[in-house]
Amino acid sequence: MENVATQINFQTKEISLIIVEDYKLTRVGLRSVLNEFDGLSVIGEAQSGEEAIEKVKSLNPDVVLMDLGLPGMNGLEATTKIKEIMPKCEIIMLTSHERDEEITAALGCGASGYCLKDITPDLLADTIKNVYKGACFLSPKVRNAALKAFPKPENTNLSTKPKYDNIKAQLTERELEVLKHLVDGKSNTEIANELIVSVHTAKAHVCSILQKLCVEDRVQAAVKAIRENIV
Repeated sequence: MENVATQINFQTKEISLIIVEDYKLTRVGLRSVLNEFDGLSVIGEAQSGEEAIEKVKSLNPDVVLMDLGLPGMNGLEATTKIKEIMPKCEIIMLTSHERDEEITAALGCGASGYCLKDITPDLLADTIKNVYKGACFLSPKVRNAALKAFPKPENTNLSTKPKYDNIKAQLTERELEVLKHLVDGKSNTEIANELIVSVHTAKAHVCSILQKLCVEDRVQAAVKAIRENIV
């Protein structure tokens, strides 16, 4: 009986969250809303970047919801520091900022998601769960900023772009399959299920793809694959 209980607890593990937001009313509202969803648990709050770092150190959350415009250390600086000390902690920007440079900077600092504050509670909850599993998410309004992060090719004639063919040639058939799933926004777990391999193997393929494409994260890999017609 004890083994069954242990198994159930493992299967229903809650995703632990820290909310970083300088407005108390917003923090309280987010905590109240997110705690209503099965599988999510807000374990802490912070009103500044400095406090966020200390809370992450002490509480070891799975995911951090990070505001961008914080007093003192801003959300970008805090994200960079948190990823340095706890790389496995996923960070989702939750902000009203829509400027291209802020979006690309957040992704470059290690954020796995960028959501605007007009997001619905259901979509935010789903985003948190998917990002925790290894996916990336960008609000529809800001996706163009990620595309703009990559320069357009000087020549759009595919027959005169051997460097793109060379990149594709470096990828194995399995890595091309994984890359197609990355373009579709699938997590490591979903990719593993699709290809009938372990999550560890799927993650290894993703890491290899990032290295071969010379990009830093899944979002950049997906954008480059589409823009350079690799898949």
